[in-house]
Amino acid sequence: MAASCHWWWPAEHVCVVSERPVALHTEVSGDEGQVRLHHADGPALRYADGWALHSWHGTRVPAWVIAGPTAERIAAETNVEVRRCAIERLGWPEYVEQAGLRLVGTAPDPGNPGSELRLYDMRRETKVLVAVNGSVERDGRRRRYGLTVPGHFTDPLAAAGWTYGLSAEQYSRLLRRT
Repeated sequence: MAASCHWWWPAEHVCVVSERPVALHTEVSGDEGQVRLHHADGPALRYADGWALHSWHGTRVPAWVIAGPTAERIAAETNVEVRRCAIERLGWPEYVEQAGLRLVGTAPDPGNPGSELRLYDMRRETKVLVAVNGSVERDGRRRRYGLTVPGHFTDPLAAAGWTYGLSAEQYSRLLRRT
Protein backbone atom coordinates (compact mmCIF):
# COMPACT_ATOMS: atom_id res chain seq x y z
CA MET A 1 0.00 0.00 0.00
CA ALA A 2 2.81 2.42 0.82
CA ALA A 3 4.28 1.89 -2.66
CA SER A 4 1.03 2.70 -4.50
CA CYS A 5 -0.64 5.31 -2.28
CA HIS A 6 0.22 8.87 -1.42
CA TRP A 7 -1.39 11.13 1.19
CA TRP A 8 -3.62 9.68 3.85
CA TRP A 9 -5.77 11.08 6.64
CA PRO A 10 -6.59 8.77 9.53
CA ALA A 11 -9.63 9.32 11.73
CA GLU A 12 -11.19 7.28 14.52
CA HIS A 13 -13.32 4.96 12.35
CA VAL A 14 -12.14 5.76 8.85
CA CYS A 15 -8.98 6.42 6.89
CA VAL A 16 -8.95 8.37 3.63
CA VAL A 17 -6.19 7.28 1.24
CA SER A 18 -5.21 9.07 -1.97
CA GLU A 19 -3.62 7.73 -5.12
CA ARG A 20 -0.26 9.15 -6.07
CA PRO A 21 -0.47 12.22 -8.31
CA VAL A 22 0.84 12.00 -11.87
CA ALA A 23 2.33 15.50 -11.57
CA LEU A 24 3.55 17.39 -8.52
CA HIS A 25 5.47 20.66 -8.93
CA THR A 26 6.97 22.56 -6.01
CA GLU A 27 9.53 25.23 -5.27
CA VAL A 28 11.75 25.89 -2.26
CA SER A 29 10.22 28.65 -0.15
CA GLY A 30 12.07 28.82 3.14
CA ASP A 31 15.51 28.98 4.64
CA GLU A 32 15.20 25.42 5.91
CA GLY A 33 14.24 23.80 2.60
CA GLN A 34 10.46 24.06 2.96
CA VAL A 35 8.57 23.56 -0.27
CA ARG A 36 5.28 24.88 -1.58
CA LEU A 37 3.17 24.10 -4.62
CA HIS A 38 4.02 26.16 -7.70
CA HIS A 39 3.96 25.70 -11.45
CA ALA A 40 3.97 28.55 -13.95
CA ASP A 41 2.99 26.41 -16.94
CA GLY A 42 0.12 24.21 -15.72
CA PRO A 43 -1.34 22.45 -12.70
CA ALA A 44 0.98 22.16 -9.72
CA LEU A 45 -0.80 18.97 -8.70
CA ARG A 46 -2.58 16.61 -11.11
CA TYR A 47 -4.12 13.16 -10.73
CA ALA A 48 -4.70 10.50 -13.38
CA ASP A 49 -8.48 11.07 -13.29
CA GLY A 50 -7.93 14.68 -14.45
CA TRP A 51 -8.45 16.44 -11.12
CA ALA A 52 -5.88 19.23 -10.83
CA LEU A 53 -4.89 22.07 -8.59
CA HIS A 54 -3.15 25.22 -9.83
CA SER A 55 -0.80 27.12 -7.55
CA TRP A 56 1.25 30.29 -7.92
CA HIS A 57 4.10 30.41 -5.37
CA GLY A 58 2.02 28.51 -2.80
CA THR A 59 -1.30 30.28 -3.38
CA ARG A 60 -4.10 28.16 -4.82
CA VAL A 61 -5.49 29.89 -7.90
CA PRO A 62 -8.07 29.17 -10.61
CA ALA A 63 -6.66 27.62 -13.80
CA TRP A 64 -7.05 30.88 -15.78
CA VAL A 65 -4.39 32.55 -13.62
CA ILE A 66 -1.80 30.13 -14.98
CA ALA A 67 -3.27 29.41 -18.42
CA GLY A 68 -4.42 32.84 -19.56
CA PRO A 69 -4.49 35.82 -17.22
CA THR A 70 -5.92 38.99 -18.73
CA ALA A 71 -6.62 42.44 -17.33
CA GLU A 72 -10.35 41.81 -17.87
CA ARG A 73 -10.30 38.58 -15.84
CA ILE A 74 -8.19 40.24 -13.15
CA ALA A 75 -10.67 43.14 -12.85
CA ALA A 76 -13.54 40.67 -12.42
CA GLU A 77 -11.76 38.66 -9.69
CA THR A 78 -13.01 39.35 -6.15
CA ASN A 79 -10.14 37.65 -4.27
CA VAL A 80 -7.25 40.09 -3.79
CA GLU A 81 -4.64 37.30 -3.50
CA VAL A 82 -5.81 35.71 -6.75
CA ARG A 83 -5.65 39.14 -8.43
CA ARG A 84 -2.09 39.63 -7.12
CA CYS A 85 -1.02 36.22 -8.43
CA ALA A 86 -2.64 36.83 -11.82
CA ILE A 87 -0.87 40.19 -12.20
CA GLU A 88 2.46 38.62 -11.23
CA ARG A 89 1.87 35.80 -13.74
CA LEU A 90 0.97 38.29 -16.49
CA GLY A 91 3.72 40.73 -15.47
CA TRP A 92 3.24 44.34 -14.44
CA PRO A 93 4.21 45.90 -17.81
CA GLU A 94 1.70 43.69 -19.67
CA TYR A 95 -1.00 44.28 -17.04
CA VAL A 96 -0.53 48.05 -17.22
CA GLU A 97 -0.82 47.91 -21.01
CA GLN A 98 -3.85 45.60 -21.12
CA ALA A 99 -5.67 47.50 -18.37
CA GLY A 100 -4.97 50.82 -20.08
CA LEU A 101 -3.62 52.39 -16.89
CA ARG A 102 -2.55 56.01 -17.37
CA LEU A 103 0.90 56.90 -16.07
CA VAL A 104 0.65 59.79 -13.59
CA GLY A 105 4.33 60.12 -12.74
CA THR A 106 7.67 58.45 -12.23
CA ALA A 107 10.56 59.05 -9.85
CA PRO A 108 13.80 57.32 -8.96
CA ASP A 109 13.29 55.28 -5.79
CA PRO A 110 15.68 56.78 -3.22
CA GLY A 111 15.36 53.75 -0.96
CA ASN A 112 16.15 51.36 -3.79
CA PRO A 113 18.95 52.75 -6.01
CA GLY A 114 18.56 51.94 -9.69
CA SER A 115 14.82 51.34 -9.39
CA GLU A 116 11.95 53.57 -10.39
CA LEU A 117 8.60 54.28 -8.76
CA ARG A 118 5.70 54.45 -11.24
CA LEU A 119 2.32 55.87 -10.26
CA TYR A 120 -0.74 54.99 -12.39
CA ASP A 121 -4.42 55.93 -12.38
CA MET A 122 -6.24 52.70 -11.62
CA ARG A 123 -9.89 53.54 -11.02
CA ARG A 124 -11.91 56.31 -9.44
CA GLU A 125 -10.21 57.56 -6.29
CA THR A 126 -7.50 54.86 -6.47
CA LYS A 127 -4.03 54.82 -7.94
CA VAL A 128 -1.46 52.05 -8.04
CA LEU A 129 2.20 52.57 -7.21
CA VAL A 130 4.41 50.04 -8.99
CA ALA A 131 7.73 49.55 -7.24
CA VAL A 132 10.57 47.05 -7.07
CA ASN A 133 11.26 45.13 -3.87
CA GLY A 134 14.25 46.50 -1.98
CA SER A 135 15.43 43.01 -1.02
CA VAL A 136 16.60 40.25 -3.33
CA GLU A 137 14.44 37.14 -3.81
CA ARG A 138 15.84 33.60 -3.55
CA ASP A 139 16.47 33.51 -7.30
CA GLY A 140 18.55 36.71 -7.16
CA ARG A 141 15.92 38.94 -8.75
CA ARG A 142 13.94 41.78 -7.27
CA ARG A 143 10.17 41.37 -7.42
CA ARG A 144 8.00 44.10 -8.96
CA TYR A 145 4.78 44.75 -7.07
CA GLY A 146 1.90 47.21 -6.97
CA LEU A 147 0.41 49.00 -3.99
CA THR A 148 -2.94 50.74 -4.14
CA VAL A 149 -2.85 54.27 -2.76
CA PRO A 150 -5.49 57.00 -2.41
CA GLY A 151 -6.40 58.74 -5.66
CA HIS A 152 -5.29 62.20 -4.55
CA PHE A 153 -1.59 61.36 -4.98
CA THR A 154 0.17 62.79 -8.04
CA ASP A 155 3.74 62.35 -6.79
CA PRO A 156 5.18 58.81 -6.69
CA LEU A 157 7.46 59.77 -3.77
CA ALA A 158 4.49 61.00 -1.73
CA ALA A 159 2.59 57.80 -2.56
CA ALA A 160 5.57 55.63 -1.56
CA GLY A 161 6.05 57.59 1.64
CA TRP A 162 2.37 57.21 2.50
CA THR A 163 2.73 53.40 2.40
CA TYR A 164 5.28 53.70 5.22
CA GLY A 165 3.52 56.49 7.11
CA LEU A 166 6.12 59.02 5.92
CA SER A 167 5.96 62.28 3.99
CA ALA A 168 7.45 62.54 0.50
CA GLU A 169 10.36 64.51 1.97
CA GLN A 170 11.04 61.86 4.62
CA TYR A 171 10.83 59.04 2.07
CA SER A 172 13.16 60.89 -0.33
CA ARG A 173 15.90 60.79 2.34
CA LEU A 174 15.83 57.00 2.74
CA LEU A 175 19.16 55.29 2.21
CA ARG A 176 17.83 51.75 1.76
CA ARG A 177 14.37 50.19 1.76
CA THR A 178 13.73 46.45 2.29
